[in-house]
Amino acid sequence: MSRPPLPPFDQDGALLKVRLAEDGWNSRDPARVALAYTPDSLWRNRSTFVAGRAAITDFLAAKWQREHDYRLVKGLWAFAGNRIAVRFAYEWHDADGQWWRSYGNENWEFADNGEMRRRIASINDLAIAAADRRLLWPRDGQGDRRPDDHPGLDELGL
Repeated sequence: MSRPPLPPFDQDGALLKVRLAEDGWNSRDPARVALAYTPDSLWRNRSTFVAGRAAITDFLAAKWQREHDYRLVKGLWAFAGNRIAVRFAYEWHDADGQWWRSYGNENWEFADNGEMRRRIASINDLAIAAADRRLLWPRDGQGDRRPDDHPGLDELGL
């Protein structure tokens, strides 16, 4: 299966790949998100190592059970050939109602068909007050995509 845009990436292709990834993760649908990765994809997410689509699906299902009202914004940092580097911020609250903003960087490597075969994520969490949230857009029930006119990371100072 092909998942355009395909490597080698140009500026437009890299920007589109980042936005498609953001849209997928904002859906909070583990099965949908896992399809963006090769069947044998390798991840390092914080200090957790994940291998393969089934494990990715399980990892994401557990993540979104813990991280309520999750909203994510990604931004392109750099790209070359079949690799893209992004930075991101997401906000969520835990079961006790504490809000968090998680910041991070990801390095992605893609197979020729456009599926991601390697993801390396470094993430830090910051407790925030609900009044300090910045990733606010209405839920649409159709994947909860960030509206095109909602500020990105730079505009939000993140």
